[in-house]
Amino acid sequence: MTGLDAGTRAAAREFAERLHAAPIPRGTEPAAVFSAAPASPGRPMAVRDLANRLDPTLPAPAVVRERAVAPGSAVAPIGALPGVREENLQTLSGAAEALRRGEVCSAELVEEALAAGDKADAELGIFLSRFADAARAAATETDRALAAGEPVGPLAGIPLGIKDLLTTQDGPTTAGSLVAPPDDRQDATAVARVRAAGGIVVGKTLTSEYGVGSPDFAKPLPVPRNPWDPARWTGGSSAGNAAGLVAGAFLGALGTDSGGSIRMPSAFCGVTGLKPTYGRVSRAGGLPMGWSTDHVGPMATTVRDCALLLEVVAGLDPADPSTSDASVPRYTDALTGDLSGVRIGVDRLDRIAGGVADPALGSVFGAALDSLGAAGADLVEVEVPLYPEIAAASIVITLSEALAYHRADFAARAADFFANTLATIGIAEAFSAADYVQAQRVRRAGQDAVSALFSDVDLVVTPTAAIAATPYDRLDQMFSSGEFFAVYAPYWNVVGNPALSVPMGFTGAGLPLGLQVVGAPFDEALVLRAGDAFERRTRWHVLRPDHLNPWGAT
Repeated sequence: MTGLDAGTRAAAREFAERLHAAPIPRGTEPAAVFSAAPASPGRPMAVRDLANRLDPTLPAPAVVRERAVAPGSAVAPIGALPGVREENLQTLSGAAEALRRGEVCSAELVEEALAAGDKADAELGIFLSRFADAARAAATETDRALAAGEPVGPLAGIPLGIKDLLTTQDGPTTAGSLVAPPDDRQDATAVARVRAAGGIVVGKTLTSEYGVGSPDFAKPLPVPRNPWDPARWTGGSSAGNAAGLVAGAFLGALGTDSGGSIRMPSAFCGVTGLKPTYGRVSRAGGLPMGWSTDHVGPMATTVRDCALLLEVVAGLDPADPSTSDASVPRYTDALTGDLSGVRIGVDRLDRIAGGVADPALGSVFGAALDSLGAAGADLVEVEVPLYPEIAAASIVITLSEALAYHRADFAARAADFFANTLATIGIAEAFSAADYVQAQRVRRAGQDAVSALFSDVDLVVTPTAAIAATPYDRLDQMFSSGEFFAVYAPYWNVVGNPALSVPMGFTGAGLPLGLQVVGAPFDEALVLRAGDAFERRTRWHVLRPDHLNPWGAT
């Protein structure tokens, strides 16, 4: 790699020196880099084992057998099916229930998803590869099993997208790069689990190159475009997932999140996405951006959809030593719609990026708080501790780990990488071993301080970002303008807590804004419960741009 220019090196050193000036005890030891986040004491969890979730013991649902579609027969459009409410089929959980009741068959769901992908992919840049034939074959098998009354998994017959940083047996994983990793045609653990639960992979979705930075228009790869305004970015790096969910190209997706890569595009595109606790979901089979900040998690239309996906993918995995043996609840059972007795800490974070915040943010966030209060929550003002220091630690840790992974390829094939990827990861050349260790010490102090915060509150809410989707014509100015720091997601990758983004309203320009709900480690059940209670009282999560809206939600 070439050396950094003086300005970039100075900016990088500013982050590093912020860490060394952090107000933490001198005796603070570095965090255990690849261990799961420590659970807060005294927080009980329901116990349901993975086998029970993937091998249903309930009686097989009654099926209207004539809905099964024979191979090669015509498939009627979903809108033409008598007695099926189209809004039920907008969500993963609604479609799964309709399928089990025999109101729709998997072949129809898959054909609708494939058609939506055909319609929107060229404009929005959803996919890097598609598996239409394999998806149709899987749908046919699901319909056969249902017609025969055989037990099926909780995701049976549901079309899903997989971010192209997770390996699949269906085709190669490119990481959105011309410098592709070795062709590993086997399912990542999370992919294997959704497939074992009956999910149908319709394609690999577009990602920022190796999860880093922004698109490169000079490279022969798709450019992700925001479905609410194609002149704007989707956010990264789970870009194709977010755009594809809005377009109806699949009903759920698996993404990765190293510094907001699930939550940022969820907020910018108006969908729901969860970064679980570090160690809750296996990273095995995922290509790393930062080994100790990477998380695998669900994206979908609703919190209930994300809960159903998390039930399937969560749990201990011998292939990933960072996974925890903490018991996995049946998350959908936690979705009561009631937040009575739940104490929620509120941090607007306007001290961090208030100068670039969208003018609508204050009123939209205030209305979201009102909805949480209406659900019974007790709201109190808090300040997330060590925010600037943890944000700096995110940059030092994640980029240092990324440089370690890519250093040899950067030296051999620099011209094939995106310019922004080289520039972003290259910042780590200015960091020293002492900087990385200090970042881990700040991480430990941050985890301790956040644990103390969660001894006083059950949840914390913030905006997911103070801004809406950035126009492409000023995307390269996000850092200099301060908008980069207006995305309030990377903090939680460093400390490891679960963090959910749900749509909470729109800017004056008609662009989505997101609400971030954060819980104690391994308390995804309460995070999801709060997100679901919010969605029950709002309609932001079902709204779609007119040209992509078959459901009539306005």
